[in-house]
Amino acid sequence: MAAAGVEGPAAGAGWGPTSSAQRGTGRPGVIMEKYQILEQLNPGALGLNLVVEEIKTKVKLVIKQVECIDDHNANEALEELMPLLKLRHDHIAFYRELFITWNGKISSLFLCLVMDYSAGSFQKVIEKKREKKTIIDSEWLQNMLGQVLDALEYLHQLDIIHRNLKPSNIALVSSNHCKLQDLSSEVLMTHKAKWNIRAEEDPVQKSWMAPEALNFSFSKKADIWSLGCIILDMVSCSFLDASEAMLLRKSIRSLPGGLRSVLSTMEGRRIPQAKTFSALLPQMLQPEPSERIAVGDVIRIVFSSSSLRSLSSTLTLHRQEVPAFVSDVLLAGGLPTILEVMQSSSRPEVQLKAMNRLLDMPDDQLGIPWPMELVDELIAIMKQHERNLDVQLRGCSLLLRVLGQALAKDPAAELPSDSSVTLALLSIMRSHPKAQQLLAMGYTLLSMICSQGGSAPGPELQKAGLFEHILAHLDTFSENRDVCISGLSLLWVLLVDVSAIIVSAPLEKAPVLVAKLLATYPTDVEMAEAGCAVLWLLSLLGCIKEHLFEEVVVLFLRSMRLGQDRVLLVNNAYRGLASLVKVSELAALQVVVPQKDSSGLTLVKETYQLHRDNPGVVENLCLLLAHLASYQDILSELLSNNIQPLVQEIRERFTSSLELVSYAERVILRLQEAMPPSSARGQSALP
Repeated sequence: MAAAGVEGPAAGAGWGPTSSAQRGTGRPGVIMEKYQILEQLNPGALGLNLVVEEIKTKVKLVIKQVECIDDHNANEALEELMPLLKLRHDHIAFYRELFITWNGKISSLFLCLVMDYSAGSFQKVIEKKREKKTIIDSEWLQNMLGQVLDALEYLHQLDIIHRNLKPSNIALVSSNHCKLQDLSSEVLMTHKAKWNIRAEEDPVQKSWMAPEALNFSFSKKADIWSLGCIILDMVSCSFLDASEAMLLRKSIRSLPGGLRSVLSTMEGRRIPQAKTFSALLPQMLQPEPSERIAVGDVIRIVFSSSSLRSLSSTLTLHRQEVPAFVSDVLLAGGLPTILEVMQSSSRPEVQLKAMNRLLDMPDDQLGIPWPMELVDELIAIMKQHERNLDVQLRGCSLLLRVLGQALAKDPAAELPSDSSVTLALLSIMRSHPKAQQLLAMGYTLLSMICSQGGSAPGPELQKAGLFEHILAHLDTFSENRDVCISGLSLLWVLLVDVSAIIVSAPLEKAPVLVAKLLATYPTDVEMAEAGCAVLWLLSLLGCIKEHLFEEVVVLFLRSMRLGQDRVLLVNNAYRGLASLVKVSELAALQVVVPQKDSSGLTLVKETYQLHRDNPGVVENLCLLLAHLASYQDILSELLSNNIQPLVQEIRERFTSSLELVSYAERVILRLQEAMPPSSARGQSALP
């Protein structure tokens, strides 16, 4: 039979394909050549274990060969084990390959499981300590138990049962890092004949099993029993030899009271944490499965809150992942503890929990404003998990809150100005091109950062293609208001410093896109305000082509009518109109020629009355009128709309503003030149 799931068995005489239908793409006859057998380990409960070397990579691996009754039995086991290929956990040794093959030499069908090789295991540690009659180091034991419990909790949360927990199946990857290995399937573990043979060959193998597992009934509680036996062996190895320990494990299945004398001896010999284990083990080693505690209960008993901080620090020191249960307890603490968890964990699920915890905190507990080191740390975490959309959404939400609150308290507050930060945000958005919520938040964050003076990173973002990025998404997601508002706002921030524009070619598409957005949201005053701001700056840059002038003038006027009371909108619309009118008489005509809604000059008089005490609005209004008055054919429209008295009033009211007065006087002079002599004399007599 061909390889099932992935590739290849161990090389050896007599091995070859079976006659069954192929699965996947592997060919066992060829795949066997991948490995060289180095040695055969002691047989396990289910079959032989071969230490092999992958010829191409020189990586040492273990292949477990499990003899199967027939094709059906082999395929059943394979189907059950296939999901284990997807397991990813720092403290679980995953299977690299699973396949079925035939050994013609002995006429047997074998399921082969390929896993990592580790020279060390809990079994070897126990044997070494038992030989010397010494106690296992308490800190090391706590560290190892934390990792084992973290792995077992992960499996149980996925409804996966290990079924074969024993010290030899907890590999030591290094002196301070262990992994559960050799996860088994129900099909294999309930093969009665095979179990009876193995039990006769090595009775120790079955001594770790729960009472009900001897009758082929497996559950999460069976794993708890096996783990209890492992803990019992580790804490008693200094005073029980191997035979005594095995007899004890067998006896407590029917006589749980047999634990008392051992636990009493532990306390008498002052075994570290003897009281904790005396409370724990009777609850793990209950003959009745329903009376046994679950893995979460084991965690709560073994690790108090105070010892969790110690365990977390130890793991971080050795650059190991902090177990989930430790993280959960620490995340219930304050800001320093949560940040410590975030800095020590590489798991996205832990980062999500931490960010959610921070987002739920009131402002006074969140420690705003954050120092830039913490902001940089958060962005580094987001970058580390760039492909995880949930991490990015929570991270951006947290950044918006932290930076937004900092600016609310102090508009001059320091924000991250390093281009690496902004380029990281751009990279994150590019990793999720369809995530519209992320785009909106990312654009808002970049707007906040780039609006700073001094060393704002606008030029670097332009070189990195930010203009193209914004315009492409304004086009693609024109129906998403949040993306459009935030995208336009970021465009405005980038364009406001005209001298910093180093990449203008992409901006030629911008006027059409902005016009499209304003047409899509004809009654949205915020969209109109953002659109007018961008159109004004585009006009200064010369990015609005002549054939678009009239359309853009109409957009400015329509936007002003929509939001006459909004100072920013009115100012930007007047600036934009002035910029276009300055270079185009057609644009000027579009302003003054009456439309169905009224002419632009009527709008000028209305906005003046509304903002007559705002020097900024009045100055921009006068600037537009000065440019309009420069065209001979426009003067008559200005006169007929009675603009001269309005400008004279402005000149008299704002005498302290030299620039404003100069605009007003230019308009008055041009209008007087266009008036009939008799009218001009009458006007000049006015005070």
